[in-house]
Amino acid sequence: MRQTERGGTERTGQLGAFLLALALLLVLTVFAHRVVLGLAAVIAGPLPAAQTALSLSRKAMQEAVPDETPGSITSEPAPESAPEAAAPANTGMESYLAALEADDARPADAGAVQEKTYPHGSGEKYIPCGGGSIKNNTRVPAAEVAAEITNPLPFAVEWNSPDPQILIMHTHATEDYRLSAGLWYRPGDGARSTDRSINMCAVGRVMADTLNAAGLNTLHDETLNDYPSYTGSYANSRAVVQQYLEKYPSIKIVLDVHRDAIETESGTRMAPVWAGSGAGEQAAQVMIICGCDNGGSVCLPNYRQNLRFAAAWELAMESAFPGFTRPVLFSYRFYNQDLTTGSLLIEIGGHGNNLNEALYAGQLAAEGLVEALRNASSAISD
Repeated sequence: MRQTERGGTERTGQLGAFLLALALLLVLTVFAHRVVLGLAAVIAGPLPAAQTALSLSRKAMQEAVPDETPGSITSEPAPESAPEAAAPANTGMESYLAALEADDARPADAGAVQEKTYPHGSGEKYIPCGGGSIKNNTRVPAAEVAAEITNPLPFAVEWNSPDPQILIMHTHATEDYRLSAGLWYRPGDGARSTDRSINMCAVGRVMADTLNAAGLNTLHDETLNDYPSYTGSYANSRAVVQQYLEKYPSIKIVLDVHRDAIETESGTRMAPVWAGSGAGEQAAQVMIICGCDNGGSVCLPNYRQNLRFAAAWELAMESAFPGFTRPVLFSYRFYNQDLTTGSLLIEIGGHGNNLNEALYAGQLAAEGLVEALRNASSAISD
């Protein structure tokens, strides 16, 4: 009897040891899997297109899991190149604004900043667009431009759709703004940063949140297409946009959000500003750039459709916020605007503006876009 009990005890002990070894093997397997994924992300790190592919792949895996709530690309765990961009708890600008440096932090050799509100032009180069204007730097006759911008948009967005309608991205994501409250900047400040809380990604985040809150499903890509090398930025961003369009054919609008850089010969940085209602809020002025086909090196066969979109957005912004925009630049620029009929580049202020002016401008530009698309939807329903 004792021998039987001992035999049973030994078998129980052997089973326990087997189960313990099996559990240890499972733990080691999971650990090794995570290590491999981590190495893959590190290897992909310097390649913007590869980073985006990894991010999109992870999104696809998450969508395949039942009972998961789909989220935007910026709200999911992402590789180092495109980290999570958590949305603020509310849509008020206070939740986005940064603490700026006071004048007592100004170094003795600080650079100077000069504010300027750029007016809309007049004359043969300028085509009126509501309260705004279009600066025509092409050989397209002004009468043709004026006639084209009266045509309806070539696309129709779907409101409150589960499918993405708009993509916001940044070819020059590391462009940033001054962090001083006063009109000065630190010497040696190259106006570029990989910190997504102060570069173009911060402005794009405000725009995306504003559009999503209005019922326009918007994705925001935070890939640093100009880092570590500025050369090849547009090739990098083109590959990124193509990946999004392949995965989300519902996207009608692609916005490449930049900032300008206006500087005098003496090194003074210009800050394009809009004084708002005069109640104290000040925003950076914005400028839309729309490319034109030149029949050779710049191949944009659908440039007229993009021009209609530029005019509709310009008209809406100037109607809501008179003086907020600089003239739309219509020129022989490519900027990957062949990828959709709703592809535009927009400059949000310049390197002379402080970050908060740019963030506020991003919100206003997005609100103007909402109005432009609402007006277009109303015209279609009528």
